Amino acid sequence: MNSKHPTAESHPLLNGSGEINELYREVVSCTACPRIVDFRTKIAREKRKQFMDWTYWGSGVPGYGDINGKLLLVGLAPAAHGGNRTARVFTGDKSADFLIMCLHEAGLANQPNSDALDDGLELYNTFMTPVLKCVPPQDKPTAEELRTCSHYFSREIELLKNVKVILALGKIAFDGCLKYYRQFYDFKMKDYPFGHDVSYDLPNGIMLKGSYHPSPRNVNTGRLNKDMMLKLLKELPINGT
Repeated sequence: MNSKHPTAESHPLLNGSGEINELYREVVSCTACPRIVDFRTKIAREKRKQFMDWTYWGSGVPGYGDINGKLLLVGLAPAAHGGNRTARVFTGDKSADFLIMCLHEAGLANQPNSDALDDGLELYNTFMTPVLKCVPPQDKPTAEELRTCSHYFSREIELLKNVKVILALGKIAFDGCLKYYRQFYDFKMKDYPFGHDVSYDLPNGIMLKGSYHPSPRNVNTGRLNKDMMLKLLKELPINGT
């Protein structure tokens, strides 16, 4: 496999006949949001100078990790020159560098880097996915785009049957999780305010935790640092039965 030319055949969750494989094939072929499709295609065509020898993925990005894991990491969307290039969420961008380093130090990943589909990354007891499957302009999806994409996220949660803890990275991801569960339970969003290292037990027993997003803006300003993220990850109640 050539990591600089990602294909559906090279992605571990786009092959096979399982329900999650079928779901992600739908995600990859989705063209429901014209503004986003135009943007992801433009990025894939124009590229960034340092990645000119890449064939950008330029489509919806599947989740990745242990589909039987107890921990679900939820981000906002693939990065323009990260997941939109590499075909894997939290791969090949600064946010990924920080997050995977922390996951490795917390014992949840086999290595500290996430660069390409063939880099050997394995997640332990952990699955990661974006609430929005494609990169939006300026990383700012519209409410309509989030609604349009939400059925993919809903189906993911239904298929990830062993999840006990959801760690939402950033407020949009956090709110996306709440909106999913609000379909089944009567609660108000305002009763679950977002913050870093906040923790709530949802009506079905799943724990929802919030974290500042590991974006360069948050990390470079010190709003989020390695010690904060490691403390949060190491205290997650996902070990044992």
